[in-house]
Amino acid sequence: MTDYRNAPELQASMLGKTTEYKDSYDASLLYPIARKLNRDDLGIDEQALPFQGEDLWTGYELSWLNSKGKPQVAVAEFVFPCQSPSIIESKSFKLYLNSFNQTQFESMDKVREVLEADLSQAVQTPVKVTLYGPDDTSLFAATPMPGFCIDELDIEIDSFDLDPALLQLAPNCEQVEQTLYSHLLKSNCLITSQPDWASVVIRYKGPQLSHESLLRYLVSFRSHNEFHEQCVERIFSDIMALAKPQELEVYARYTRRGGLDINPYRSTHQQHIPFSLRINRQ
Repeated sequence: MTDYRNAPELQASMLGKTTEYKDSYDASLLYPIARKLNRDDLGIDEQALPFQGEDLWTGYELSWLNSKGKPQVAVAEFVFPCQSPSIIESKSFKLYLNSFNQTQFESMDKVREVLEADLSQAVQTPVKVTLYGPDDTSLFAATPMPGFCIDELDIEIDSFDLDPALLQLAPNCEQVEQTLYSHLLKSNCLITSQPDWASVVIRYKGPQLSHESLLRYLVSFRSHNEFHEQCVERIFSDIMALAKPQELEVYARYTRRGGLDINPYRSTHQQHIPFSLRINRQ
């Protein structure tokens, strides 16, 4: 496994560095990072991706001034196609959103238009932005996780270092359609090593995975340093390499850090997240 934490693109990012928080609009704060960095390690061809999908970000700390100088607040959802050449480094995203704080905009629609234009330019692919008012609470209610929870399996775990070899097929190799989930996914930021916590849903159609081995495999991310999107693509790639299922979906719901949560979705057959999901830790 390649260690690319010292890549020049990452060394120039704002993560883990003391920075000044600007409160006047500044699109130059956005810092794109090429998805290719991690995909090369996984053997993923950027010109022939083995998956579709998107990254759904939620921004909880968006504010600006209206034309009379009165503060406005909103919750934002940002949808980045996984085909985009780049992702946005999360700290630069937070700094960018903070730059709206003391800037006047004529309407919420204008704010959305500016966000879409800046983010689309940064990742070189159209990005969809939706803004919600603070009273739109029904849109952010926790929902039940779909499928079977593997967390209650009574197993012994003695490895907390990422190991794809932990992932195994069930002995009978029966063909199944299953939806499994776990709340025990934890990884660490690639640059700062701060913990990232998530629940993950895995839907597949193909040879049955050993539930015990899947849980051990997911727990083995516990000391692993990688961005959210990269962890989900690694899980997808490792399951595909082992089981070669006809269909596969991997969807992780990460808890927020710095006023943002990141929720990557990868699928063999779906571009857009096909179901509504929100964990109570979000």
